[in-house]
Amino acid sequence: MSAIGRIHSYETCGTVDGPGIRFIVFTQGCLMRCMYCHNRDTWDVHGGKEVTVEEIIDEAKSYRHFMNASGGGITCSGGEAMLQPEFVRDLFKAAHDVGIHTCLDTNGYIRKYTPVIDEVLDVTDLVMLDIKHMKDEIHHDFVGVSNKRTLEFAEYLNKRGQDTWIRYVVVPGYTDDDESAHLLGQFIRPMLNISKVELLPYHKLGAHKWEALGIKYPLEGVNPPPKETMDRIQNVLLQYKDNVKY
Repeated sequence: MSAIGRIHSYETCGTVDGPGIRFIVFTQGCLMRCMYCHNRDTWDVHGGKEVTVEEIIDEAKSYRHFMNASGGGITCSGGEAMLQPEFVRDLFKAAHDVGIHTCLDTNGYIRKYTPVIDEVLDVTDLVMLDIKHMKDEIHHDFVGVSNKRTLEFAEYLNKRGQDTWIRYVVVPGYTDDDESAHLLGQFIRPMLNISKVELLPYHKLGAHKWEALGIKYPLEGVNPPPKETMDRIQNVLLQYKDNVKY
């Protein structure tokens, strides 16, 4: 019997969480506390609702034509999907059984490398790995935990030869400086598994979720980066990888 998952919601025709048109499953629960989180209501590991793999696949199959025609598929996001690796494994296996591409959107905060981690990756066509910051002290202040586990996971993906996109959110005052971009570039330069670096401009679209929960939004007053900033960070990273997009 397939594992039961706890999810927040799903999006049927997403276009920003992997290639093509995606059926995106937002899992419930996260151990990071990102200041700019636009899914603040997914942090509680006990929230959301329980679903079966079969329920998700039955819903996703009705969009299969559009997904396959666009090079899309199913993306597991969050929250943090790898808090529920058995569910992701079973979901991705079922997706492959019906010919649907699979993508894992993760922060890489893997606590234990048990066999199920490889079982997930074996049925994952693409990993999108968020690297928040290369300086551990800033990373800890920025998202509440060390970056050590994320960087170890990045190295593990490279060792496996796992097709990976690196995602980097450009937040004014935190990740929009050249030094931080150079450190990221130096880290990923030798990794042959990275097929794309995706720069994501910070936005405030999730601020209302913090307010709805009665929590002060940490980045109040911080505005999205201008195009000039995005171009500058892109040009830094292009010194290390060819495919850097935003």
